[in-house]
Amino acid sequence: MADDVLTLHEAAEELGVHYMSAYRYVRLGLLDATKRGGVWKVERSSIAAFRAGSNRSPVAAGNRAPWSERLESRLIGGDAQGAWGVIEKAMASGMGLDRVYLDVLTPALVRIGERWDAGELDIAIEHRASGIAMRIIGQIGPKFVRRGRSRGVVIVASPTGEQHGLPLAMLSDLLRLEGWEVTDLGADLPAPSLVRLMQDTPDAVAIGLSASSPESLAALAEMCAAVSAAAPQLLVVLGGGAIQDRDHAVALGGHDWATTSEQMSDLIEAHLAAQGRVVQNSVVQDRVVQNEVAAD
Repeated sequence: MADDVLTLHEAAEELGVHYMSAYRYVRLGLLDATKRGGVWKVERSSIAAFRAGSNRSPVAAGNRAPWSERLESRLIGGDAQGAWGVIEKAMASGMGLDRVYLDVLTPALVRIGERWDAGELDIAIEHRASGIAMRIIGQIGPKFVRRGRSRGVVIVASPTGEQHGLPLAMLSDLLRLEGWEVTDLGADLPAPSLVRLMQDTPDAVAIGLSASSPESLAALAEMCAAVSAAAPQLLVVLGGGAIQDRDHAVALGGHDWATTSEQMSDLIEAHLAAQGRVVQNSVVQDRVVQNEVAAD
């Protein structure tokens, strides 16, 4: 088995490249490697896959680079710099900010969660990957802020017991890209705290509540009831993996259900229109502009 695992220097010799070239392949997620005892280790099967072109760039015409798979590899390896390198490479290729979240980061995190749930990954590896993902969001999040007037203030949160803050962070940025001003209160928030914040935010137009775990549904229902009692005019949209469909969302006390930021944005706009309120639609920039911002 030892002969099947090489150091990065040995892998570079196998590939006939300089060590720094092999290191760059690893950082970009092109060559699978893991760090053991502070030393990069590469399996011969990864070298064979690299040579076969399954992970190698450039990508054949008409095909999309496997950015998400590359990111997943770097997240599992605990390689924060390499993970950021994958994100930078994807944005430099012309990928819009929204697609970075939806097509690269989210699938990678979902697969890591599934592998943890299946017992393939230790919880520490999953937590480390989530921490790196949160730092990535922190780095590119400011790019999601749109120029122009806000369409309104949206508050997002998760109820007591819900530990997953990453979905809220990404939802917040995607809503900002749609032109909304977002207040992200994070996960594990008591309902009374949400109500107090709502009372201090008179220009709020909607509340987005997320639950990823079925164990959080009781607290979510309590939060919906508290919001409705304090501000019945506010639209309450539920989302997250624990919400099955619109009927489930309504049964929990929400007004509607959304699985994407675009759906939620449309629901808010329709709700305001039904109230006779004019929506300041600042979503006038096309995807070309988004891509230019992403590449800055």
